[in-house]
Amino acid sequence: MHITDILSRDETSFSFEFFPPKSPEASERLFETIKALEPYAPSFVSVTYGAGGSTRELTHDLVVRIKDTTSLIPIPHLTCVCHGEGEIREILERYASAEVSNILALGGDPPRDRPDYDRGDDAFQYAADLVGFIGEFNRAGAHPSPKGFGVGVAGFPEGHPATPNRMLELDYLKAKVDAGADYICTQLFFDNHDFYDFRERCQLAGIDVPILAGIMPVNSLAGMRRMAELAAGARFPAKLMKAVSRCGEDAEAVRRVGIQYATAQCADLLDHAVDGIHFYTLNQSDATRQIFANLGLKNSVAATAV
Repeated sequence: MHITDILSRDETSFSFEFFPPKSPEASERLFETIKALEPYAPSFVSVTYGAGGSTRELTHDLVVRIKDTTSLIPIPHLTCVCHGEGEIREILERYASAEVSNILALGGDPPRDRPDYDRGDDAFQYAADLVGFIGEFNRAGAHPSPKGFGVGVAGFPEGHPATPNRMLELDYLKAKVDAGADYICTQLFFDNHDFYDFRERCQLAGIDVPILAGIMPVNSLAGMRRMAELAAGARFPAKLMKAVSRCGEDAEAVRRVGIQYATAQCADLLDHAVDGIHFYTLNQSDATRQIFANLGLKNSVAATAV
């Protein structure tokens, strides 16, 4: 199903993100997670794409397995870095032949083992270029669906780390939408005011596609540190830091605080008519299931019983 049809159907979308496992054992554990979350009937699930395409085959295989063996609608991530035009076309053709209907188009990061990688070798320098290419692919009739691929792009409520000029950042985001993006999925954030300000600035910039809010519950002190390193310098509000610090070394208490905080975030977002909430699950189901139950969402009782 095309993403525009999904988002038109669901008054508020709820979606989950997974990353491709690197071993058969991890793959089976992930599918236990997916089966636990399937009864929640998410609007879609997304599958990440490793830096520089390092999980290219793993991402493809997971997306196809989800599509073929579950009722879920998978959306693969696709990045520009370390790819030529022919490689991107081949990836799109494989997804089209598997009747995958949507792509999340990203700029991407170079692999960590190639910090000096020259982006000049890439066919597409920016996500907007990739979005435009997918549009050309669609217009050429290369996808079996008349609508072609639906396309999502990333947004950054706390600011893009590579673009400190926030006005220029919105220009870049609008370029992605003008190139054909159907929706925006944001990076994780912990202060809803950052999201509301971002949403209003998008409106002022003439960006009128749905904006899905990215939520990741804190599940450990180590996880917080990793988020700060990887998630574009995620900003932790003092309120959250105080709550976590009161837990001391009690890991279970930290997890409970993270779930409570994320639940409050989601409740406030729903009260402010968010278009959708996208959960970064870290390939685990417990926190997301608990948040659904806390919010009283429609499928929580049935899913908890599974």
